[in-house]
Amino acid sequence: MQISTNQFYTSNQRNFQALTAAADKLQVQVSTGKKLLAPSDDAVGYRRLQGLTRDAGNDQAYTGNITIVSSALSQADTTLKSIADEIQQAKELAVKANSGSLSASDRSVIADQLDSIVKALTDLANAKDSRGASIFAAGDSPAVTANSDGSFTIASTGPTTIPIGDSSSAAPGDAASRLFVDASGGNVLSDISSLSAALRGTGDVSAIAGTIGDKLTASNSQVAAVQGSLGARAQRVDIESSRMADIATDREATRSSIEDTDVTQAITDLQKTMTILSAAQASFTKLSSLSLFDYLK
Repeated sequence: MQISTNQFYTSNQRNFQALTAAADKLQVQVSTGKKLLAPSDDAVGYRRLQGLTRDAGNDQAYTGNITIVSSALSQADTTLKSIADEIQQAKELAVKANSGSLSASDRSVIADQLDSIVKALTDLANAKDSRGASIFAAGDSPAVTANSDGSFTIASTGPTTIPIGDSSSAAPGDAASRLFVDASGGNVLSDISSLSAALRGTGDVSAIAGTIGDKLTASNSQVAAVQGSLGARAQRVDIESSRMADIATDREATRSSIEDTDVTQAITDLQKTMTILSAAQASFTKLSSLSLFDYLK
């Protein structure tokens, strides 16, 4: 009889503990909105969540890189338009300079305008992105340097590519040499400067103006080619950005299915568990109050 009594109390105690633990867990799931509270709840699901969290962290870094590249490429496009305008203006001045009816004062004014264009082109080429990095050179190095002897040093290497996906990267600009250096190794800045010098009386204006017109046309074609290349790259970055947004949406749906509580179901289960617990407690109270004399009545 003693053993039977111990078993009765022990069995009911285990039952109450299990029901109470189940109720507590359901209450936490409802209050936190999370059904996966510890690795032991679902080892496979927990490992999957860790992988999703890691992937989300990587994609967050890629998204930041995409923002940097997109911003730099947009800035580069605007800058290239301004560069093309400056080169076109230089070409128009070259045509004007080739006129034989210019006075010394006219020649001086055109020379000043050409010098201003060279300065503007240099400043435009040395544009920096949001990080302070050069758009048309590597790192923060200047894309164009005006040397004391009147020559120009032009960067032949563009910005380093930036990862924008697991297997994708894009450069936020291009090398200044692709804009200003021609096939013969000369550069448009020196060409414009040479015309300015000729207008100030140190060269054959007509010969230089005639030659430089063709070079400026070719230079603008180079700028247009780079602009087209960067435009295509910007489209690729936009596609990668959209793809990453879709992946993030799918990843969130997967995470939610593993981790988030179905509140309606959890509340239903909680109510059912509490009902069973209440019934078990009532039954235990009733049975534990009985004695042998109750059965003999």
